[in-house]
Order: sequence, then structure tokens, then C-alpha cells
Amino acid sequence: MNISELRQQVADYARLSIERGLNQGSSGNISLRCGEGLLITPSGSSMDALGPNDIVYLSLDGEAEGDLPPSSEWRFHRDIYVHRPEAKAVVHAHSPFAVSLACLRRGIPPFHYMVALAGGSDIRCADYATFGTQALSDHVLKALEGRCACLMANHGLVAFGDSAERALYIALEVEALCEQFWRASLLGQPVLLNEAEMAEVIERFKGYGKPG
Repeated sequence: MNISELRQQVADYARLSIERGLNQGSSGNISLRCGEGLLITPSGSSMDALGPNDIVYLSLDGEAEGDLPPSSEWRFHRDIYVHRPEAKAVVHAHSPFAVSLACLRRGIPPFHYMVALAGGSDIRCADYATFGTQALSDHVLKALEGRCACLMANHGLVAFGDSAERALYIALEVEALCEQFWRASLLGQPVLLNEAEMAEVIERFKGYGKPG
């Protein structure tokens, strides 16, 4: 896709994040890798009202082009692209159940095999830091080691994938897992899968949904 099509895709997925209940108003942000930089939603704008011309191009040096400022969270988007070459799209959300767990500073343990979708036997919660800071980005990168999604303490969730579709899918699955874990915990202590059981799931997921 050319840059105009990529801008449109960012705007489309920003709207989808609202429609699917991941974000509301101006909360959250979406980005796509674009050449030697990235395209990201602007700061303080309603996610469901964005058009392609509102999407901001940002170099990996943090230099933005255009009249609108990039999302205040551009640092962890940029750092994910720098440190995780497999990442082509990043979705950040303030979804209700992810925020609820994140405000307890709890990650998601292996209560369900779908936790392995994020790449490991659990989904970590990154340590707290003020939004938009390099410290927050550093915490997110640490929580994402060996994973493609994490929670963010007192904040929300972040997920990345090899396409915007994949990143949104992972974010939606993490939000669903947060809700399921929250509901199960109301009834008691969820029974966790052990290391061997999760290792088998992780191995099976390597070929999940792929031809052959």
C-alpha cells in the first residue's frame, strides 16, 4: 500500500477500535509501520472522527510532519517498531476490563489456554509511569519481552501484530481474557494451567491458522 492507503487504514482501524469497544472518545491510539517511520493517530482527537489527512507521519527520531501533533504515546509505538522488527501495527486501548485489571496492577495468569495468543504462558502488566514518557515506554518494552501484548499499570493495554487486522484481533482477545478472568475471579480462585500444559499450547499456536 502507498502512504495514502496506509493513512486511511490507520483512520479506519481507529474507528474500529471505538466500534468494538476498545476505546472511547480520544482515548487510545493506533499506528502502522511506514518505511523508516510510522503513521499514528493524532493527540487529543476523537478516534471515530479521524480521516486520512489527520494521521501523523513520525520518523523513528521522533520528528513529526504536518499540522497535528502525534499521540502523546508515540514513544512506545516508536520503540516497539525499533526493538521488535516483526511489529507492523500497534493498538493501544483503554478498554474497560483491561483497565480494571491494570488498576490492580495484575497481569493475566494462565487461567485459559488463549493466554498463549500473546506469546507466552502469561500476559504481564507493565510497571506504572506517567503517560507519554520514555519511562513508560521502557516499562512497556520490558513487559513485551517474548510477548506481543501486555497490560499497563493504571492505564490500559497495548498489542502489536504483523498487520493492523492482527494487532486489533490480539487487543480484542486480551480484553476478552481480562473480562473472563475478572468474572471467574468473582466466583473463586481460577485454576491455572501448569507449565507443561501451556508449553504444549504455545507449540500448537506456532502453526495455528497457517496453511498445512
